Amino acid sequence: MNEKDEIIKTIRTFLNDNFLFGDDGELEEETSFLESGIIDSTGILELVALLEEKFGILIEDDEIVPENLDSLNNITNFIQMKLKA
Repeated sequence: MNEKDEIIKTIRTFLNDNFLFGDDGELEEETSFLESGIIDSTGILELVALLEEKFGILIEDDEIVPENLDSLNNITNFIQMKLKA
């Protein structure tokens, strides 16, 4: 499994376990978590904590924006950028 697939699998599992309760049928890689109501602002903080722990990165307050964290693709691109930095 490549890095991108691993990141997506980790996030899908987290969302399934904590917000979707096993029903991720509608969750595409471009689906906006906020617009679709999958996750709220508190959930974003939980997601940030998971990403920092799982991938060993530090996410700064000014990086907690939809461009980085509002879809599977956005998160994957953001994590890959952070890992390369």
